[in-house]
Amino acid sequence: MIGVGLLGLAWVATVWLWQDPFTALYTRWEQRGLAHQYAQLLRSRSWEPRAVAQKTADGHPSKAAIAREVAQEAANYRRATHPGEAIGRLVIGRLGLHMILVDGTDHNSLTKGPGRDPRSYMPGQHRLVYIAGHRTTYLAPFSNIDAIRVGDYITIQVPYGTFVYRATGHEIVPATDLAMLRSPHHELLRLQACYPRYFATQRYIVDARLVAVKTGNSS
Repeated sequence: MIGVGLLGLAWVATVWLWQDPFTALYTRWEQRGLAHQYAQLLRSRSWEPRAVAQKTADGHPSKAAIAREVAQEAANYRRATHPGEAIGRLVIGRLGLHMILVDGTDHNSLTKGPGRDPRSYMPGQHRLVYIAGHRTTYLAPFSNIDAIRVGDYITIQVPYGTFVYRATGHEIVPATDLAMLRSPHHELLRLQACYPRYFATQRYIVDARLVAVKTGNSS
């Protein structure tokens, strides 16, 4: 009985301080498969902006023309994606996070990794990009989301470009607050995780603004 009790305490401590190791193994396995899937996607969707419609005085494509092409490619990409599929890579230096990003925030999608809410947009569409992730299970990608500081960089790589954001702040809202999914008419990245840890009564939200874009295929 004492041994069972000690094992139980050790299990609780492991999950409390780190994460559920069994679901972590599952997600790690899924991430390997998704990485292979995404590599194939990159080979099949190589894209570079043409931006021939509008040029500056020195003959180079204007930033506005390139932005329009990127937005169109992003819209096409959004229409072509399906729940649970690999759509890109999410990199957050502060968290040591480098994971394949999936499409969807349903249960099955989030067991594979952080997911883009289908009610939001793709990077480059100049609207809301909303990404959710677990804090204690399934490799816990957002376990330490509250460690992100203002000014930290968050990068999303998709087949048509690399988008770099900088955190501007955070907020804690009720889990029922759908206002967080309302899209402004400018690019805004939002990361979401449950708050506090092990409870789902509230959401911890990190906001970030777009600061740099590198167009073209991201490997």
